[in-house]
Amino acid sequence: MTTHDAPGGSGAQALPSPWRSARFRFFFTARSTSLLADGMLMVSLTTAVLGAGYGAGGVGYALAAWMTPIVLLVLFGGVLADRFTPQVMMVGADVVRMLAMLAMAALLASGSVALWQIMALMAVSGAATAMFQPGLASIVPQVAEDIQRANALLRVSEAMSALIGPGLAGFLVAYWHVAGSYVVIAAAYALSALGLLPLRRLATVRDESDDPMWRRLATGWQEFRSRTWLWGVIVLWAVYGLFVFGPALPLGAALLTEQHGATGYGWIASADGAGTIVGGLLGMRVRPRRPLVAGACAMFFFALNPLAPALGWNFTLTAVTGVIAGCGFAFWGVMWATSVQSHIPLAVLSRVSAYDVAGSIMVIPLGRALAGPAADQFGADRVLLFSSAVSFVLLAAMLCVPAIRGLRRVDRPGAGGAAPAGGTGGADGTDRQTPAATGS
Repeated sequence: MTTHDAPGGSGAQALPSPWRSARFRFFFTARSTSLLADGMLMVSLTTAVLGAGYGAGGVGYALAAWMTPIVLLVLFGGVLADRFTPQVMMVGADVVRMLAMLAMAALLASGSVALWQIMALMAVSGAATAMFQPGLASIVPQVAEDIQRANALLRVSEAMSALIGPGLAGFLVAYWHVAGSYVVIAAAYALSALGLLPLRRLATVRDESDDPMWRRLATGWQEFRSRTWLWGVIVLWAVYGLFVFGPALPLGAALLTEQHGATGYGWIASADGAGTIVGGLLGMRVRPRRPLVAGACAMFFFALNPLAPALGWNFTLTAVTGVIAGCGFAFWGVMWATSVQSHIPLAVLSRVSAYDVAGSIMVIPLGRALAGPAADQFGADRVLLFSSAVSFVLLAAMLCVPAIRGLRRVDRPGAGGAAPAGGTGGADGTDRQTPAATGS
């Protein structure tokens, strides 16, 4: 793994730090507050539903109401982001999410809230999230010249938010009121919108064509499927979500709580979060020539995540494996995001990112739904052992695909920079840029 810090190797001038860009600072602040709100939401939602007397089943319905619009609408979010610019869609989405959270706070403060009202507001929030998410990939190349370091900083922020958000929500619920936690979440979304407002003048090329929605979707699909490395990773990642990500969280949490107690599980989860921070920091410095190869190799460590509870390792060893697994997962995330953002033209990046998001997340709920019955039939430890083995097999398969293995790092110019010339560098020669990919 090479670690050149400059585009052309060790002899070239290093790219400037993202922190030197005011636009990146605005975006980083906005993204961090949005992530903090997301981190608080699950604890606040669970507390609200249980407190209203709707039980664990009600929590499941509320989560499904939030997740379903994301899966169904994220592709349209990508089209609209390319049509109206990501900034417009993301600011609008934050405003909608802020209003939904304020409405939830008002209902909870009144002391009488129906499950259908919670589900409706969560569905509105989920639909807004579907409009928000695809534009993220398009913003990063426009606010930072060093795309990889920017993604690494965002990954660290994501890990910190995941650690702080649930604790902050729990504190607010315990010492104030569950409605108060929703007020803070709404404020975080409002800060995110305010942070994104100064980015409205970015040199983004809007899709001004009169094509109908289905044709715009088809253009995004064409861009997506024309790159073997891109759809190859997503196909394998979908299987990974079904058999690894799906069972690992619910079954792993249950086994770790049984083996080490609730407090022990909390520390192990924190160790995983700490590893994610370390992985993000590594992503700031390590610059492999073949980012997907390096990222996939790092992801091999994530197989330790389901393996530790399956084999009943002691607390110390399990915590250490949590750090290592979190580090590998974060490093992969930096390599993947950087590869997509530096090889896909900005004019279609939001649409391509939407297919990425949809393919990555849509099967995880199915994997989680099947985890319980599978554990009842075969035992939770055996299911997690299977997940660990599948993780190794899928990552090995990823490394066997020439287009994935041969994709090289591209350091693209910063905001408003042109797309890389000559296609995406797929090793099999099939990856290309279609005529619709005009860049920005």
